[in-house]
Amino acid sequence: MTAAWLWGPATVLAASFQVARNALQRGLMGAAGPWGATLVRFLFGLPFSIAFVAMAVALTSHLSPDWRGAFWLATSAGALAQLLATAALLTAMRRVGFAVGTALQQSSLPLAAVIGLLVFRDPLSPIAWIGVAATTLGFAILSWPGRVASGPQPLTGAAFGLLSGLCFGFSLNAFRHAVLVLEPRHPAFAALTTVAVAQGLQAAGLMIWLAFRDRSALRAVASGWRSSLGAGLFGALASAGWFFAVALAPAAPVRALGMIEVPIAALAGRRMFRERLSLRQLLGGAAILAGVAMTILD
Repeated sequence: MTAAWLWGPATVLAASFQVARNALQRGLMGAAGPWGATLVRFLFGLPFSIAFVAMAVALTSHLSPDWRGAFWLATSAGALAQLLATAALLTAMRRVGFAVGTALQQSSLPLAAVIGLLVFRDPLSPIAWIGVAATTLGFAILSWPGRVASGPQPLTGAAFGLLSGLCFGFSLNAFRHAVLVLEPRHPAFAALTTVAVAQGLQAAGLMIWLAFRDRSALRAVASGWRSSLGAGLFGALASAGWFFAVALAPAAPVRALGMIEVPIAALAGRRMFRERLSLRQLLGGAAILAGVAMTILD
């Protein structure tokens, strides 16, 4: 049985890989659009995810996965929510800035806590709920209309960022349920397998959608396959880390620790896209970090 404490290092690595993937996807937005850039994550991450599953099978003995309907229902629901969340995040980053778009997406923390309690019965302690409230206050400061971002469309950008957080919060809880159903005794195998199945569903569904609605986006994705491989690799690594973490801990603490993505994204936005954070954004970030500390250290 894998040690439960491994969810922490897995989450930190997943957050770091996610920032790298988001930065690479952002560069693909111009030619492929948000849905084409979203397809990049799933389509070009799928070969890497399949390779990870093959390695897990080779290194794991006494596997007895449960392929019943509950796994497929949870995986399908999580896959759809994650697909919508990714497209919303890419749109938010284009309209409100890279660092702030990433921060708004972190609204998945309080939303994951609420969804986990109401839908999946993952309770939190009173101190942890106070931490969630403090984090939510930080998000409110960050997303206050008209003064939050340096991007060209702050209001709609904030809306897309919050929508992304809602969908990510739901998807993380759904994937936790899928992993626990599939093979609870071997969380690494279950996490990697769920990632591969979800990415297969997402890639197939999105390719069919774009074939009917935006063939130019498909052509842009195909022509940029070399640069897309990096986004696919980092996306597969990030998903593997998130799924493995939620196999060992509830979604809310995982997302809380994943808030390390915010300062990483701020540094990346400053270095790569020359974005600057305002005093309001810094105050919001401080409130978020305080809430994260209470949620994790409880």
